Amino acid sequence: MKITRISLWHVPLSAHVTYAMAGGKTCATVETVLLALETDEGRTGWGEVCPIPHYLPAYARGVAPALQEMAPILLGADPVGPEAVMARLDKHLQGHVYAKSAIDIALWDLTGQVAGLPLHALLGGRQAETMPLYHSITCIAPEEMARIAREAQDQGITQFQVKLGADADWQADVARLRMVREAVGPGPLVYGDWNCGATSLEATRVGRAVRDLDVMLEQPCATIDDCARVRVATGLPMKLDESAHDTASLLEGHAKGCMDVVALKLSKFGGLSAARRARDLCYHLGARMCIEDTWGSDITTAALLHLGAATAPERVTNVCDLSGYVTPRLAPAGPIRHNGRIAPPAGVGLGVAPDRAALGPPDMMLD
Repeated sequence: MKITRISLWHVPLSAHVTYAMAGGKTCATVETVLLALETDEGRTGWGEVCPIPHYLPAYARGVAPALQEMAPILLGADPVGPEAVMARLDKHLQGHVYAKSAIDIALWDLTGQVAGLPLHALLGGRQAETMPLYHSITCIAPEEMARIAREAQDQGITQFQVKLGADADWQADVARLRMVREAVGPGPLVYGDWNCGATSLEATRVGRAVRDLDVMLEQPCATIDDCARVRVATGLPMKLDESAHDTASLLEGHAKGCMDVVALKLSKFGGLSAARRARDLCYHLGARMCIEDTWGSDITTAALLHLGAATAPERVTNVCDLSGYVTPRLAPAGPIRHNGRIAPPAGVGLGVAPDRAALGPPDMMLD
């Protein structure tokens, strides 16, 4: 089997609620990139990547030129065995892992179709029927955030990510954590996320003011060193997100004691192949994992759910229902949450495919 055509679409996804984050970052309408790898046997593998602006060194319109550079390696290649294909792409074009993420997902989709198996069977075997979700709460007035948390809890959610730092008011951030913690009661996981937008001083002031609470901090600062400083100063557990993106950063976060939990996002690592290797390293390091992606719809959501289902449940803190945050839904059979939990799609490969008629003609086609 050989790849004979590569097609790409740019699709705007609108969040149901605009997400405000530290440092002026927002997530309202963001462009996702859908990728189709077609073969001479009539099979199509789907991939997706959706970088949030100003979040990582990635942007949606960078995928197409990177794909044009990698097309000579992809066209004519046998897609079965994604890691072998990705190794050739890495030699041809260094970096650009976000663009490679969509390719890698599509290769895994094709491999699963050929094997006649769902992806979780190829990623280690299914260990969980369903997985817990978290709800991300935009950084607005503390009282409103508490209300959103209660509404999500009524729908079965037991984990709450509280966005912090949008107004550069550390005392408001203290109120956000306190009110959400009070709103959901004891037991649920509550964690405050700055998305790298705080100094170690600001994050330490917030952390010390709430260290009587059962809360976790997430990526307060841009560097692992500063996150570790906050971890020591506050005594609160910490989740790394933006700073964790490869083997070296995972090892550094572990060595510096600030990686109690880590976000394994497909686009940060370069797809399922690299995220699976990161998962296996986290087994060794003892870190719990949030298996997710930067943003997106049904294709990347399906991919991360297959990896989550193939991971030991006691090591999975949560997964993310990205497609549940946005419109439009791109796949008619996309995964649906139920009572705060979600399962990967049934069927071979990813188990989902977009409605091509709804997508319209591709923005780029290479053959």
